[in-house]
Amino acid sequence: MLWDSLKQQTERFFSLSDYLVTQAEAEASIREGVSFRGTNIVILVLAIFIASLGLNTNSTAVIIGAMLISPLMGPIIGLGLAVGIQDFALLRRSGRNLAAAAIFSILASAIYFLISPVAEGHSELLARTSPTIYDVLIGFFGGGAGIVALGSRSKGNVIPGVAIATALMPPLCTVGYGLATLQPHYFFGALYLFLINSVFIGLATFIGVKLMKYQPVKAADPARARRVQKWVYGVATLTLLPSIYLTYNMLRENRFDLNVDHFVDTECRWPDTRVISVSKDWHSSQPSAITLTLVGATMPRDSLTAALASRLGYYHLDGTKISILQGDMADRQLRDGAPANDMLAATQSLLASRQQTIDSLRAEIALRDLASAADLLPEVRVVFPPVRSLAVTRAVFADDNRSEAPSDTVNLALVNVHGHFTAADRRRLAEYLEARLRVAAISVVEVPASDLR
Repeated sequence: MLWDSLKQQTERFFSLSDYLVTQAEAEASIREGVSFRGTNIVILVLAIFIASLGLNTNSTAVIIGAMLISPLMGPIIGLGLAVGIQDFALLRRSGRNLAAAAIFSILASAIYFLISPVAEGHSELLARTSPTIYDVLIGFFGGGAGIVALGSRSKGNVIPGVAIATALMPPLCTVGYGLATLQPHYFFGALYLFLINSVFIGLATFIGVKLMKYQPVKAADPARARRVQKWVYGVATLTLLPSIYLTYNMLRENRFDLNVDHFVDTECRWPDTRVISVSKDWHSSQPSAITLTLVGATMPRDSLTAALASRLGYYHLDGTKISILQGDMADRQLRDGAPANDMLAATQSLLASRQQTIDSLRAEIALRDLASAADLLPEVRVVFPPVRSLAVTRAVFADDNRSEAPSDTVNLALVNVHGHFTAADRRRLAEYLEARLRVAAISVVEVPASDLR
């Protein structure tokens, strides 16, 4: 009883019957969008130029604007409707118009990129060359939303949203870019993405038409309709299979990137050397490679490479080749193409390393500037007769209780005395040595004579 009640409530909640227009009204709207004559073809060409400009300047906002302007979805929805209602005249017209629109779009885009002074492939172009199963799902769900919106009384912002989500224009522009620059990777990758979007928008439209129970045209041939539907499912399956393989490779590459990041964060930590950049070169059919660029203190490259390679298996990076760039090689790498932030970080790290060297050299010079004990001892014994032996040195003082600057450099005078030598005498000796040696502070420490030999 409870189950039946829940089922009825769910059916009422998802029922579309009260919100749909008649089949005739929906068909008229879709058939109108199939045509590519007059204003539609002019708008399409202008939208292609806008999308090409957006891709060329790497502007997402401009690309979205082109998607909203483009009338390209009309023939694709028409294909799905034609298969669903077995209208083969509409099927031919939609297919012909879609092919013409695609050819016009590719040619317009190719012409733009041939005359454009900027020929570099930006991220927005690259994003259209590696379609995955996610693009299949976007096309399918976008097409489903589109046919429901076209069949409903209240369309709202669904159609513009579907145009943005399915992104039909950018792949065609990228195909034109690949054609203009003779780059097959761009051409075929983007063409496959456009095919995915078109096929699965059409498939979702066909399924939506069936679910909304649109009636076939009167002159429909059931046998021919079954053959066409088999072709539709076959094309959809063939379109889907490569995307599954590409998705699998994409997930493997993402996992490789995460493992490399974990490896570098955990294993590549040294006190005087840092990793300035990590180059990840993933391959599906041959060993992948990692190249680390180091700055700071130079380490023995062969032994470091062997040590790091032995740890790769713990991060699921078995078989990965690792290379180290440091010293002059790293400097060339930084000059040739490191981002500005990496260059700044590298400069700061190098400055810190050089400052450590400077501080060390200054300490050595300061030690040499201190007068030798042999010269000082006769002078000191005139003023402080109990002093028998003397050593002057500089030492590093460390204190675990100090959170900031836990170590410091101090000046020490190690003395051996015979007879009465008070704390006041030690203070006066320290003041004498500070004035004589021209140092800010010096500590006098009494030690046995044996410790000064």
